[in-house]
Amino acid sequence: MNTKEEILEKINKLVDAYKRGLLGGEKMPEDENPGLEKSSKYNYMYFTLPMALNYQRNSYVLWECANRMYKDENAKKSFDSAEVCAMPEELLRKYLVEYKVALQPNKQPMIWKKICETIENKLDGDIRNLFVANDYSVKKIKEYIQKNKKDFPYLGGNKICNYWLYVLEQYTDIKFVDRENITVAPDTHIIQASQKLGIISEEEAGLSNVQILIAKRWEKLLEGTDLKPIDVHTPMWLWSRGKFAINIF
Repeated sequence: MNTKEEILEKINKLVDAYKRGLLGGEKMPEDENPGLEKSSKYNYMYFTLPMALNYQRNSYVLWECANRMYKDENAKKSFDSAEVCAMPEELLRKYLVEYKVALQPNKQPMIWKKICETIENKLDGDIRNLFVANDYSVKKIKEYIQKNKKDFPYLGGNKICNYWLYVLEQYTDIKFVDRENITVAPDTHIIQASQKLGIISEEEAGLSNVQILIAKRWEKLLEGTDLKPIDVHTPMWLWSRGKFAINIF
């Protein structure tokens, strides 16, 4: 088993490789966006609603579909929570399925609508109020969402929630007061990269609670360093996606 110092050395090499562009990543999935004003409500909505459908599919394709849907003047209404709440379910389904933002024609439009209803009914029609009400604290935001998980279907999941907050930090004007509480978002690539680095064993990679396990390991490992857990997410994701072609050992 590698020591903490040995693992940290590898991580620093990996982050350095990422910063030098050796891992690729010139275009990330969420770069596919309409280029809205960073502080605008619609920019926050654009990076919130598709995120709740970002499971068991190609992220690049999802965001390409979302961007095309946003550019359609009629379908664009799907990103407005008030419009969605007033819209017949058949019409919302038509937009989401036509642009392949939703792959499950019954379940996923309902997820989209439920989040819009939450925004309208509990956040005065503006997702940004969630962050204001929780003092821009990642810890408080995650606790609020966990207590109200039914109001945030899929967005409240451990993996997607952390990645959503990370994406908001990258593509909106939000500034969290405790960004260290955005943990790594352990999808398949992060699990594989964590195993490769010796953060978890091969046996642990197959456990049902592997996502929670990885988040805790990364938090403990990076404690006292200049890196925050979410800072290593993209380097690891690209490294795994590139089949570990860059040797950091």
